Amino acid sequence: MSAYPADLPAAFVERIPREFARRHLVVADRDGGAAEGAFGGTIIVAAGTSPALVANLRARLRRDFAVRTGDGEQVARMVDELYERARAAGGGRSTLAASNGGVDGGAGDGSALPSVDRLLAQADRDLLHVEGKGKVVLLVDAILFEALGRGASDIHIQPLPEATIVRYRVDGVLHDVRTLGPELAAAVVSRVKVMGRMDIAERRVPQDGRATVTIGERPIDLRISTVPTSHGERAVLRLLDHAQQLTEFASLGMPALLAGPFLERASRANGIILVTGPTGSGKTTTLYATLTAIGSARVNIMTIEDPVEYDLSSAGLRVSQSQVNSRKGVTFATGLRHILRQDPDVVMVGEIRDAETARTAIQASLTGHLVLSTLHTNDAPSALTRLVDLGVEPYLVSASLSAVLAQRLVRRRHAACDGAGCGECLGTGLRGRLGVFELLLVTEQVRSLLTAGADARALRDAARAAGMTTLVEEGGRLVSEGVTTQEEVNRVLVGAL
Repeated sequence: MSAYPADLPAAFVERIPREFARRHLVVADRDGGAAEGAFGGTIIVAAGTSPALVANLRARLRRDFAVRTGDGEQVARMVDELYERARAAGGGRSTLAASNGGVDGGAGDGSALPSVDRLLAQADRDLLHVEGKGKVVLLVDAILFEALGRGASDIHIQPLPEATIVRYRVDGVLHDVRTLGPELAAAVVSRVKVMGRMDIAERRVPQDGRATVTIGERPIDLRISTVPTSHGERAVLRLLDHAQQLTEFASLGMPALLAGPFLERASRANGIILVTGPTGSGKTTTLYATLTAIGSARVNIMTIEDPVEYDLSSAGLRVSQSQVNSRKGVTFATGLRHILRQDPDVVMVGEIRDAETARTAIQASLTGHLVLSTLHTNDAPSALTRLVDLGVEPYLVSASLSAVLAQRLVRRRHAACDGAGCGECLGTGLRGRLGVFELLLVTEQVRSLLTAGADARALRDAARAAGMTTLVEEGGRLVSEGVTTQEEVNRVLVGAL
C-alpha cells in the first residue's frame, strides 16, 4: 500500500470509496487544507451523522481532523466534485464521470476498466465489507461496459437462492451472461440504487430511478427499476445510448412496395398515421426515421414523448421535443393540447393510451395537422377497432386515420458464422435485427366498413383484398430469402395472424 497523502482530500479519495462517501454523506473539505492547524484538514458531514462513523473515518485515514456539519445535498455535490476532480487528474479510485453515476472507459476501448471476468476472479467476501466497496463499484461499471459493447438494451440483476444471475437483453432476447455469488446481490443492487439516487435503505417497496453515465465520450441514460422478491431485490436497467446514430428511413428494411405508399401518406398535410406492435418492436425508431424523411426547414415538427429517447436535433432536424411528466401533470393528452398552440405542422405523440389522447389526436388531424403516434395492437386492422374500443366514435376514426403500420423485429442470421453460432452472437447464430412490416392504407372501402361497425376480421379481409401483405406472409418471405429462420419468425409473430 502506498503511503497516505499528506493532503486530506487526496487521502480521502484514495482511502474512502466514493459509494461510502455518497451513502453516508461525508467528504473532505478541499478548501480546509492544513489551515486547521493540528487537525490538518476538515471533514464535512450531514446532520445526524453517527460519531461512530467519524471515529471509523479517523481510523481509516489514520489522522485527526476537524468536523463540520453541512447540508446533505451540498455534501453530495461536494462528493461528486471531489471524486470527479480526482478522476480528471488521473488519480483516485472513482470510475464515475457524472454527478449521478457513470462509467469512464478511457478512450472507449475499455482499457481503463477491469474486465468482468477479472473482477469476478478477484471477488471474495471482502466485496461485502466497507473496504471492498470499490470492487463492487468497478464490478457494476464493468457489467455496464460489457452490456453496451454487446449492444444490450437492458440489464437484469436477479437474485436466486443459490446465485445472482446477470442477464442482458440483446436483440430482444434475454441471455444469462454472468453468475455471481448469492451474497453479492444486495451489494450490486445497492450500487445501482446509489447511481439512480434511490433510497438504498428501503428494500421493501419497488423504486424507479434514472442516471446518466459516460463511457468514453458516449453519454448513456439509464432507467432503473427495482422490486423486492423473496430472495432479495431485483434490478433492471434500461440503456439508452444517445450517441447511437438515428436510423435513416432507407435502413429500416421496409420493402419498396410498402415504403412508397407509407411515405406518401406521411407527407400529407393532415391525418393520423399509427405504428403498432408490442413493446420493443421498434415503433419509436420507425417514427423517428419517418420524421427524418419528411422533415424540412419549412415544417414545424413537435413531439411529446415518454421518455425522449434520441435527440432529433443531432440529425439536423428542427424538431422541438418535450417529455411526459406525470408528477407535473404533463400527460400525452395535456402535452398534445399545449403543442397544438405552438402552430405545429407535424406532431408526434409517443403513444395513444387512452380516450382523451385519442380524441385530442383525432381533433388535431381534422384541423389540419399530421399526427404520428403508436398503439399496442397485434396487427394493423386491430388498431382501427382499438380506437373504437377506447371510446372514439367510428366515424371520427374513419375520417381521420390515414394509414396503420404494424411491425415486429426479427433477428438476422449471423453472416460471420453462417448461422452456426459463435461467441459474437452468443451461440445463437443470429445477430442484429430487421423489421417485418404490415401496411394498411385506409381506403374508402375500409372507411365504410369501419363506420358501419365492422370487426377487425372484416377489416383485415378488405385490406388483404386491396393488396395488404400480412406480417406472417412478410416473415415467410424473409425466411425464403435466407435472411432469418422460421423458428425466429414463429417466436416473434405468434398471435400476428
